[in-house]
Amino acid sequence: MAFDPGRAGQLFGRGFFPQDADLSPTGFIANEPEGLWDALTWAQSYGLPIYITENGVEDDGDQLRPRYLATHLRQVWRAVNFNWPVKGYFHWSLVDNFEWERGWTQRFGLWALDVDTQARRKRRSADLYEAVCKANALSSEMVATYAPEVWEALFPGSPGG
Repeated sequence: MAFDPGRAGQLFGRGFFPQDADLSPTGFIANEPEGLWDALTWAQSYGLPIYITENGVEDDGDQLRPRYLATHLRQVWRAVNFNWPVKGYFHWSLVDNFEWERGWTQRFGLWALDVDTQARRKRRSADLYEAVCKANALSSEMVATYAPEVWEALFPGSPGG
C-alpha cells in the first residue's frame, strides 16, 4: 500500500499485488496468506498475546472466501505450532456490512444480507468456519469439502491427494 494524493476515492491509497495474485471480485483484496504470516512473525517478536481481527475478504459469490479462510488459517496454525502467543482469530465479518467508503458494494459476511429486507442467508464459507470452530482445527477433510482447489497446497504428500 502506498499513499497517493490523487486517489481520494480510495482513501488516498494505492495497492500493489503480485501479477498472479488471487484477487477479490473488486480487486480490493488479494488472497496472500504469506502476508498474514509476515505480520504474525513481526507481532510475535514483541512477546505479547496476538489477536487476529478483521481478517476476511469481500466475495458476494463465496467463491474465493473458502480458500482465503483455509489458507489464512493455515498460517495461524503454523504460528501456533511455533508456540507463538496467538490467542484468537476473528473473521471479518459475520454478516455483510456497510463499509465506510464503499457502502454496500463489498460483501464480507459469512452470512449474506439482503439490505432491503434484512434477511440473512448462510454462505458455504460459514459452514467451513463453523466446522473449524467446532473442531478447533482445520482438517484435510474440511479443506477437501470446502476448498478442494487448495487441498494439495495445504496438505502436500497426504494420501488421497
